[in-house]
Amino acid sequence: MGLITVQSVLRAALLAALVAVSGGASAQQAPVPTSQQIVTLDWERLFEGSKWGSRVKSDLAEASAKLNAENSRIAEELIAEERALTDQRATMQPEAFRAAAEAFDKRTTDIRNEQRNKAQALSRLLEDERQAFTAQVLPLLDEYLEGNGGGIVIDTRAVIRALSRLDVTDEMIALVDARLGAGAPPPASGSETTTRPSSE
Repeated sequence: MGLITVQSVLRAALLAALVAVSGGASAQQAPVPTSQQIVTLDWERLFEGSKWGSRVKSDLAEASAKLNAENSRIAEELIAEERALTDQRATMQPEAFRAAAEAFDKRTTDIRNEQRNKAQALSRLLEDERQAFTAQVLPLLDEYLEGNGGGIVIDTRAVIRALSRLDVTDEMIALVDARLGAGAPPPASGSETTTRPSSE
């Protein structure tokens, strides 16, 4: 009898829990209040979908195209110079040719390092833009939460499943575009010269 009594109690408790969950699910079908404590935000889409992100994408695409064209031109020049040096080898003293070849190799290495630094500077520029964007957007996000009764923002990448009505990404894109527009390019870091449309 004791076992039957325990099982009966557990069965009753389980039934009560199911009723409570069912009641909660039914309550979710009611009209959603305009304010909610937890919202989700796709930060990547916020950046890429904003005017700021579009400007950064355009700037970097143009700068990358210029850098690639510059790399191609330099490569063709170095190939021609190497071919000319090889053709002159028969008429040069061995010591003179060795010195010319070493100078060519050094200059080639220096150019390769310089072009690699330019490519790395573009990557840093993207990171600088993202950091500047974040610094400008966070106060707007706080303002949005204050005005809409929100308290917690969860990145959609960390969410397994959520109702679409909790996603405020579109609202934030509209707010960011209205208040920040395309943003301002951050100052160039360091003394390196980088192919950047904004500096021309």
